[in-house]
Order: sequence, then C-alpha cells, then structure tokens
Amino acid sequence: MQKRKIIFRDISWLSFNNRVLQEAADETVPLRERIRFLGIFSNNLDEFFRVRVATLKRMIQLGNRSNMHLELSPGAILEEIQEKVMEQQKEFERIWNEILRELKKQKIFLVNEKQLSREQQKFVLNYFDEEIRSNIVPLMIESIQGFPVLNDKSIYLACKLSKKDNSIPQKFALVSIPTRRLSRFLILPSQHTEKYIILLEDVIRFCLPNIFSFFGYDSFSSHIIKVTRDAEIDIDNDVSTSLIQKIEKGLKNRKKGKPVRFIFDKAIDPSLLTYLVRRLGLVQKDNLIPGGRIHNFVDFINFPESVFAQKKLRKKPFIHPFLRNITRVTNIVLKRDVLLNFPYHSFDSVIDLLREAAIDPDVTAIKITCYRLASRSKMINALTNAVRNGKQVTVMLELRARFDEEANLEWKEELEEAGVKVLLGVPDMKIHAKICLIKKKVNNRTVHYGFVSTGNLNERTAQVYGDHCLLTSDRNIMADVNRIFNYLEQPKNRVHFLKACKTLMVSPTGMRKQLLQLIDKEIKAKRAGKKASIMLKLNSLSDEMLINKLVEAAKAGVEIKMVVRGIFCLLTENKKFKVPIQAISIVDEYLEHARIMIFFKDGAGNFNAMVQVTYHPIG
Repeated sequence: MQKRKIIFRDISWLSFNNRVLQEAADETVPLRERIRFLGIFSNNLDEFFRVRVATLKRMIQLGNRSNMHLELSPGAILEEIQEKVMEQQKEFERIWNEILRELKKQKIFLVNEKQLSREQQKFVLNYFDEEIRSNIVPLMIESIQGFPVLNDKSIYLACKLSKKDNSIPQKFALVSIPTRRLSRFLILPSQHTEKYIILLEDVIRFCLPNIFSFFGYDSFSSHIIKVTRDAEIDIDNDVSTSLIQKIEKGLKNRKKGKPVRFIFDKAIDPSLLTYLVRRLGLVQKDNLIPGGRIHNFVDFINFPESVFAQKKLRKKPFIHPFLRNITRVTNIVLKRDVLLNFPYHSFDSVIDLLREAAIDPDVTAIKITCYRLASRSKMINALTNAVRNGKQVTVMLELRARFDEEANLEWKEELEEAGVKVLLGVPDMKIHAKICLIKKKVNNRTVHYGFVSTGNLNERTAQVYGDHCLLTSDRNIMADVNRIFNYLEQPKNRVHFLKACKTLMVSPTGMRKQLLQLIDKEIKAKRAGKKASIMLKLNSLSDEMLINKLVEAAKAGVEIKMVVRGIFCLLTENKKFKVPIQAISIVDEYLEHARIMIFFKDGAGNFNAMVQVTYHPIG
C-alpha cells in the first residue's frame, strides 16, 4: 500500500470523537460529566453522518469526477469509516455498562419496564395517561402504501404485535418517542434513598397493551431504531428565487434527505428488521449499525442532575478585572484594549457594551455579524432597542449556519420588523466573522470601537466554549473592521476593500497567502541560524497547502507546537524533520474553540488576529 501523504479529514475527525469517548471512560471524571460526554459523542457522530458521510455518498454518485483530490476513493473511505464506527460502538457500550455499575454504587438505578414495583407501575400508567398518550400516534406501517418519512432527530419504537394463540396475523407498528415535548427521563417514586429513573421509551413499552390491545393483540416486542439523513442543503442556481426561498426549500428537502445510517437494537426481531430495511430502501452499504437497547444518547447530555448527591462544581464566570466596579464598559474600551477569555470571563461585558451603545445619545451606528445566536438572545434585544433609540443598526446574519438556518430565518424577520438593516451575506460565501463596529461622536469627531472575537455571539455557548474576544478602539483594527463591513454592504468591491486590510487577516482573499509568508519567514530565519518557532491553536488543520508548508518548516528545523482540537491531517512522524512537530488535542470540560497563531519573527513574538470571512461554494 502506498504511504499516505496526509491523514484523511474524515478519519481524523473520528479520532477526535474517540477522544470525547475517552473522557467518558476516564474514572477521574465526575460520573455526571461522563454521561454528558457520551451524549456529546453521540451528537457529534450524528452530525458527522448527516454531513460528512452524506457528502462521501454524493461523491460516489458523481463517479470518477469526485476522486480528483483524494488518495482513496470515497467508497474506500466509507468502508474505513464503517470499521472505525463499529469499533467505537463496542467501546461506547462497554463504557455505558461500566457507568451503569457506577450509578448503582451511588444508589441510582436506570430501570426498564420489567423492573418496576407495583407503586411505580401505577405511577407510570398514570403518567402515560396524563402526559404521553396525547403526544403519540402509532403508525401501522404495513397499512401505509408510502412508508412514512422518519425524522433523523427522533427515535422510534419498532413494534411487533402478535396473538399468543396465533389466531390473527402478526403486525408491525412504529411509535415516535416524543422527546421534543417530554423529558426523556422520568424520575420514579421511591420510599428509600435510592433514586430510580425510567426512560420515556420504556414507559411507552410498559403501556403497549393500552395502545394496541383493542386490535386484539396480547403479545408485544419492541426495539428502538433511528435513521440519520443527509442534512446538506442543496441551493439551486435558479436566479428567479431569493436566497431565503432557496434555504426554505432546502430545509423542507432536508427532512426527506436520503438515509445515510440506520441504527437498531441488535436484539430486534429479524423479520421486523428485514421489513424495515426493505421499506426504507436500504442496503448493507448504507451503514446498518447494530447497537444496544438505548439510542439517541444526545438526550443524556441533560441526564437529571437532581439524582446526584454531588452537585455541579463548575465555577461561575467572573468579570474581567479591568471592568469591575465601573460605571460603563465603553469608557474603559475607549481607553484600552480588554481581552476576554470565555468561559472564564463573563459574557455579560459584551452584552453591556451593546446595551450602553443602544442608549448612548452620542452613538450613531452599530454594525455586527451574527452566526449562531442563543434561543433567547440578549444580543438581539440590545440591537432592537438601539433602533428604538434612533441608532442605525446593521446586522450581517448568516443564514447558512448549518442546523441554525431555520432559527436565523426567524431572527431575520424579527430584526427587520424592528427596523434593523439585515444583510444576508455574499454569493458563494459563508460569513463566519465575529466582529462588531460601533460609531460614536466624541468632541465633534467620530470614533470607532467594538470587538473582534473567535466565538459565536451567543451567551449560552459562551458558558462552555473556550473563546477569546478583544474589546478595542484600536484605530488600525477598527479601520479594518469598517472595511469588512463596507465590503459586506457592497460586495462587488471585494478586492478594493479586503486587500486594503492592514491589521486583520481576512479569508479567503489573503489569509492563506499571509500565513504561507509568515511560515516562510520562520524557515528563512532558521536557515540564517536564528531562532524560529511557530505556535498554533486551532479547531482543525486540513488545508493541504498549509500542511505542506509546515512540513517544509519542520524539515528546516523550525520548532512547531500545535494544539488542534478536531480534524488534524498532518502526519507528525517524519525522519526528515530536524525538530519533531509537537501536536496535542485538548478535550475536557469546555469546548476548545479559540484560534491563536504566534510566529517568533526574529524574537519579536507576533500575535496574529484572525477574522474569518470564509469561502463556501454553494451547490
């Protein structure tokens, strides 16, 4: 086999998710957090299949045209993915069984429908009648000519109904588990210190006779199944429709996307499994994955905390020392830079900056980019209040933020109703920048202040994502931020505005070129006998051109240290490296989301701020 030049990004991503699984396996991690990591692993894998596996399947349909930039065919990569996913599934089940044993030691019991006491049975029946019955509609799937579209974020109880004396033919049915309307976890009554929890699907299992008995059946078997669908939104080239209409159409089509994975309880009745696979139009290559009794572990991120004796130890964010005991955040930012580090520093300081701008009579305009917002966004509240106070507010709202498209369409409507000028991006681009510009009159002149950030402007994720946000009135930085907004409002002048940026590195117009030049300077310094080093903290490293340049630097003897959370495609073991590349990944309580690049630059130590206006081909 020919030696690979790089690690395939999808295989590398599975290695990242395996590190999440390692956190769940770590006995030094609190039990509540170990369960949470299983939920994160499950959610990550769902999105991986919806996007990356779906893309590889599309590439197979394209044939030879799709192999241009791959050392392996998409089919071969899918086979390797299937193998690794199956290995991880086995490890997942081992860890879960270990966690169940640890829960028992803490007198916490996850029970099923066959393990209920009489008192608990009465409680479950009552809960079913009062809360669940009205939220479920069983599907007698053999009577439906067109098989129902199964939601890929839902789990289903696949049921086999029969009569013990075989007097009537067996039937198959599906029951959608209503986890969007009801909690997946029901805490049961107990007379002692033990805590008992039953899953929503097991409550329904217990009550199957109440659902199907009027059909004449008296014997029931049921197992959980789950379908994952292609979640890529196809945006057609029809010039007669707007981007909004295209995304709305894409969202509707996403619900009917082709299945890319089918997960099922390995104990399922073989005849029922065969029937489901046939009706769903699946084959063995469609990632048929047998698993345990429980699926959709993403719900376990919200496993009940009340059952644990030891409560959450996570510390609350604190106010940055420069911003404590002050009247206004704005006054400090106009005098000096303040670097916030989330989730350790409070995100409230960013919200306060916007709130102050919204009511400040000397502020004339606010411009900001929004990508993923909290469901009850205080950012939006501040911006709409700014309009009411006579400010000109411009929001660059990226509609194509994957899985947030529908929410962003709703935000667009709310912002426009409030009088905000909403920009919807640039053709063939995804705007990923996190920037803000505020214009204020001070002594008859206009000053600019605001921020550049690595994190989404989302007060909820700011509590769990490790990010940086620079509050600043630096003239050079804000001049570049102003240039970016000028471009976003008049995208035809891309070269004029973005090439004029002096301080911020902006992609796709120049970031890669600038990074290559910075690496080249380190190589040149090393060859001249000077100290040379590069330190990188990134979400992912997959750009082949930059990887090749880092390899060249390592061969020249440049010291390279990297912290890369997710995808990492560079092969660090190479006998030609004069200094080994040091690369680690951090997976812990918080999601590492910050991007930092430091180049030694003849001993100067140059910090490079990153603003992403990222190229994203559509279609």
